[in-house]
Amino acid sequence: MEKQIQKFQNEVSFVSITIATLIITFLFLQTPKTCIPPSALQKPHLRFPNSTCDSTPRHHLPLSKKNARLWSSKSWTTRVSSFVQFFTQLYQNGLLKNHSKVLCVSAGAGHEVMALSKMGLKNVIGVELIESLPLVSRANPHNLPFFDGAFDVAFTGHLMAALYPLRNAEEMERTVRNGGVCVVVVDECGEEEVKEIVRLFRRSRLLSSSDVTLNGRRVTRIIMRKKASD
Repeated sequence: MEKQIQKFQNEVSFVSITIATLIITFLFLQTPKTCIPPSALQKPHLRFPNSTCDSTPRHHLPLSKKNARLWSSKSWTTRVSSFVQFFTQLYQNGLLKNHSKVLCVSAGAGHEVMALSKMGLKNVIGVELIESLPLVSRANPHNLPFFDGAFDVAFTGHLMAALYPLRNAEEMERTVRNGGVCVVVVDECGEEEVKEIVRLFRRSRLLSSSDVTLNGRRVTRIIMRKKASD
């Protein structure tokens, strides 16, 4: 009796293994129907879980077309226009000129770079940890790859978001010539907060601070002039 039970269990195990093998084989050869165009003459057999959806080549837009699409968007043009208005005030005050060499630190996607270029400035460089060509190149704001005094103006709208704001300020000052200016934009703040920010720029003196609107929000613009070397 026990031998018959053992024989029956062996037969059941064999049948189960056979069925499982057939199911696995079917899954490996099966292609999801939803991924195949109705007009396809023959269904390609791909290994499970891949499908014809996975194998469809992805068409990547060239960088020039991606930029063209981005730069023509309403949000982009609005932000660039806001920066143009912002920098125009500096231009009218004589702090910016057509021949000025400008460095935009932590420039993001490059709105400020494009704005300055639209104003006629030819020597504008934007840097960020992640590049956004052709407007912004990759560079560490805490260790800028430029000579001392290479620029007339250094601008940033992200000083307080920097990992080391003091180091960021030192690098901005280093790359600006004596008599050049560092322009910083922060969330709207009071006189004491402005003084704290100015103290980060140890080789510069405060020229002015004012509350302005940039990209639809109220901010404080701080302008400092780098002192001549002792």
